[in-house]
Amino acid sequence: MSRSVKKSPACTDHRTPGTRWSKRQASKAVRRYAEEIQDGKWYRKVYCSWNICDYRFYKTKQQAIHEWETESWRQDRFPTRAAVINDWADSFRRK
Repeated sequence: MSRSVKKSPACTDHRTPGTRWSKRQASKAVRRYAEEIQDGKWYRKVYCSWNICDYRFYKTKQQAIHEWETESWRQDRFPTRAAVINDWADSFRRK
């Protein structure tokens, strides 16, 4: 089993269908652009980058434990501290 872990505790939304659809629409717009695209980062002007939903969430292990201790609904969802740490590792630490 692999022992590789993420270098930073981050969780992205790359699994949501809206993100994939938005990126596909952006690449279609760039490929079908009738005029010539110059070198460099000029392709960004063809499609508005605000339409692509890329979210990145950061949470450290200490923040997850603190939220579990202070918020009662999290204690209902995760009854033990080990369950909270396992959920954090599943979302933010493991690849």
